[in-house]
Amino acid sequence: MNTRTLALAAVCAVMCGCNIISSIVHDDQVVARVGSERLYLSELDSYIPDGTSPEDSAAIALQYINSWATEHLYLRTAESRLTKEEKNVDKELEAYRRSLLRYRYEQRYINDRLDTLITQQQLEEYYKTHAATLELQRPILKVRFVDIMADSPNYDEIIAKLSAEGGQALKDLDSLTYVSAPRFFDSSDTWMDAAVLAREFGTDWNTMISKIKDKYIIFNYEDRGETRAAYVFSIQQKGQAPLDYCRNSIRDNILSERKRELLKNLEQDLLKNAQDKKVFVIYKNED
Repeated sequence: MNTRTLALAAVCAVMCGCNIISSIVHDDQVVARVGSERLYLSELDSYIPDGTSPEDSAAIALQYINSWATEHLYLRTAESRLTKEEKNVDKELEAYRRSLLRYRYEQRYINDRLDTLITQQQLEEYYKTHAATLELQRPILKVRFVDIMADSPNYDEIIAKLSAEGGQALKDLDSLTYVSAPRFFDSSDTWMDAAVLAREFGTDWNTMISKIKDKYIIFNYEDRGETRAAYVFSIQQKGQAPLDYCRNSIRDNILSERKRELLKNLEQDLLKNAQDKKVFVIYKNED
């Protein structure tokens, strides 16, 4: 038995106060029982990552044991209280089996045939023809963000240089934030959802937008001696989202349409081929 297993056995003994557990001396001893079902130490041991402390092992072990016991207790209760008809799950299992097999074949069929190449022209055509579905739900921004202690000796310089367009000023900002800011990111060339940015300030996006002043968003947290600030390079509050912002969602939509078309063709081909081969026959009522 390895050290972790010995530690786990000791933890279980203390945790559960069980004679069975306290007598563990080798793998596959019982650590818990529900009726005739038994949980063995080897199963519990394999569930706990190597290097886990005894304290964490205790918490993980208790969680696993309770989960294991709950599952079996539910089953015992259901077996004893449901009628014979209620316990008959053959139809459900067969329906699930058919659904699972169909799904797996569809995935293989799609993977073998799906064209994943999407050109810039196709992106632009989709963007033009689906304008109504690409309306912004919230503002989007291009910003540069920093989280900095208010008493930092580099505070004023970092805040001032958040608006740097490039060159030495931007290099200086990178250097200063590396040594002085717990968190810094530059999204000056990439659109961000206002709700995502608002989470950095610990507020809602409406409140955040209302705080924009001279292109800066600044939140001071005096109780923590901390400032979170962003310089807003661009903001779009409504209208159709820019193509660069919705590029990934357009790509996903195009691929989804192609998948649906493939599945539609698959279904039609299956029916036609089966009818041609007389595997599928519809009998007409002669009356």
